[in-house]
Order: sequence, then structure tokens, then C-alpha cells
Amino acid sequence: MKKNILFILLFSLVTTWTFAQDASSDATPAKEKDKPVASTFESGYLIDAQTTVIQPKHTLEMGLQHKFGSIENGHSDLWGIYAPGANIRLSLDYVLFKNFQIGAGITKNKMMTDLNAKWTLMQQTKKNTYPVSVTLYGNIAIDGRNISEFESGTVQVAHQVGSINAFDNSDRISYFSQLIVSRKFNKWLSLQAAVSLSHYNSVGYVYDHDKVGVHFSGRIKVTPQGSIIFNYDHPLQIKDITEQREWTNPPKPNLAFGYEVSTGSHAFQIYMASTTAVLPQENIMWNQNDFNNKGFVIGFVITRLWGF
Repeated sequence: MKKNILFILLFSLVTTWTFAQDASSDATPAKEKDKPVASTFESGYLIDAQTTVIQPKHTLEMGLQHKFGSIENGHSDLWGIYAPGANIRLSLDYVLFKNFQIGAGITKNKMMTDLNAKWTLMQQTKKNTYPVSVTLYGNIAIDGRNISEFESGTVQVAHQVGSINAFDNSDRISYFSQLIVSRKFNKWLSLQAAVSLSHYNSVGYVYDHDKVGVHFSGRIKVTPQGSIIFNYDHPLQIKDITEQREWTNPPKPNLAFGYEVSTGSHAFQIYMASTTAVLPQENIMWNQNDFNNKGFVIGFVITRLWGF
């Protein structure tokens, strides 16, 4: 009898201790994972700029970028809508795997065809384990115009003043690479800054083959679906990489501002900008427009998402 009582007491103690351990374990909350912030920007495009946003894996993003002519003639040509000099780009970007995107596009001006890639190295998280997002973007573009557009079949040799070569198909190629850093400060404010390098295999005698640029853009959300957006691109004049003895027609900064409406799978942006270029290297290398009526054009961007 004493053995049975001792067995029952021991069993009760072990059972009580086991349940106490389980209860203690359940009472200690698991450490919550620090997740990436959502919707730093509404799409991969912000006016002329790329953002740090890459859509979920296996998402296809179609983009339509359009710019009209200069607004300098006012209502006579409906502020550039009927004016010559319009530019347009159609693009398709596909997220091959998480945080990595590839894409292609065609542009009216210079009959450009481009291939591009974007890779997110770091994503901002809600608890600031990572305080910013960091993304690399790059493209390679091919000028599809007739050979007569390239200095009658000759091209300037980089860093060799006065030296020219016969035109080759590689002289049609330009490159753009960019490091982008962004932060979503709160529900209504997101900002990003970037530095870029543009290179053209072929340029005119009084131009540089390489140009460094700095960029600043952002979004100020004013309604659940609407935001004020802006973008600024500034080409730098760096003596260490220039091929010129003096600056001749250096490219000018681009200022753009507008309004964006997003519906989840769609984003629509309408804006004014001081460049007619659409591809970023064209903007950084060749823009000659000032911040005035003669320089500004009206443009819009439309994006559409499909999941696969």
C-alpha cells in the first residue's frame, strides 16, 4: 500500500512539473521576425527614375513612359501635346526570383533597344534592423539609327583628342549603372538618393564618353491612393574623367514633379520634366533644357502588374 501511495505521489510530482514547464514555455513569447516594410514606392518607376522596389517573385510589370513636346508655345499647340519632339518607351520587367528583376524596352528617340537588370541587396525592415533599402540597377542600350547619324561613319576615340576610327556596331552601345538607397520614413514620406555612371562607346568630338550623376527623388502621400512625386538628376563635371580642355555644352540638370495614383496592380503618374529623354543615360549625357517654359515638357507613366 505504501508503495502504491509513493508511486502516486511521484507520478503527481512529475506530471505537475511537466505541465509547469509547458506552461512556462507557452508564456514566453517567440521573438517576432523583423519583416521588410511595404510599399516604399508604388512601382519600379518614379517619373524617369528607377526605385528600389522589386515586385514579388514571378511578377511581370509592363511600363509605358511618354513625353510630349515643349510647352513653350502654350495653348497654340496644347502645351506640347501637338508639338514635335515627343518621346515614348515601352518596357517589360520580370521578377525572375526574389529581389532580382530583368527587363527590356524600346524607345522612339534614336530607336533605342535596352536590356536591364535590378537587384535589391538590402531591404528596409519595420524594426530598423536594416534602416534603408539598397538596390543596384543597370542597363545596356543599342542605338538603332542609320550609320549616317554617327558623324558620317566615323567615331571619336575615347580619351584621344582628334583620333577617329571607322564606325563599328559596338559604337551604337551605351551603358548605365546606378546604386540606389531609399528609406520609407513613415506612412506618407519616402525618399531615395542615387549615384550613377553613364558610358557611351561613341560620342561627338566635344563630348565625354563617361558621366557621373547624382539623383534625388521622393513621394509624399496625400491620400490613400494619391501622392505628390518628384525627381532631380544632376550630371557632375569631374575633371579627372573628362576628355575636354574646357566644358562645351555640358549637360544640364533635370527637374521633374507630378502626381501619382495607384490602385495596387496599376500606377499612373502625370508630371512635368525639364528633359525629353526617357532612358537615364540619355538624360544624364545629353539634356540641354533649362528650368523654364522652353525646357519643360508634360509626360506620364503607366505601369501594370501581372502575377504568374
